[in-house]
Amino acid sequence: QVQLVESGGGLVQAGGSLRLSCAASGRTFSSYAMGWFRQAPGKEREFVATINWNTGHTYYTDSVKGRGTISRDNAKNTVYLQLNSLKPEDTAVYYCAAAFKPLRRGRDTWEYDYWGQGTQVTVSS
Repeated sequence: QVQLVESGGGLVQAGGSLRLSCAASGRTFSSYAMGWFRQAPGKEREFVATINWNTGHTYYTDSVKGRGTISRDNAKNTVYLQLNSLKPEDTAVYYCAAAFKPLRRGRDTWEYDYWGQGTQVTVSS
């Protein structure tokens, strides 16, 4: 089993920044990729960013490009999501996820095998 624990969420004013963390533990951690998704009230869970654990290759959803950075610390088994210039529409519960097989696109929830419990990000206008 793999456990994923997110942290770093909170209440921030529009234009501010947050860094979310996702610490992985459990069996020898050698995922193929890690991803961040978010879910706003009444909406489906949507893709935010993904990173290949070994190569560091990243991919972002258009609404986050230029404002977000996904990174990983292999030694700490931790993945981060830095979000800048936050907007009220970024308000959501943010989830990290781990994939243990090559991704097709990396943007679909079904591609990921394990999920964290989520951390709330609220951006006030």
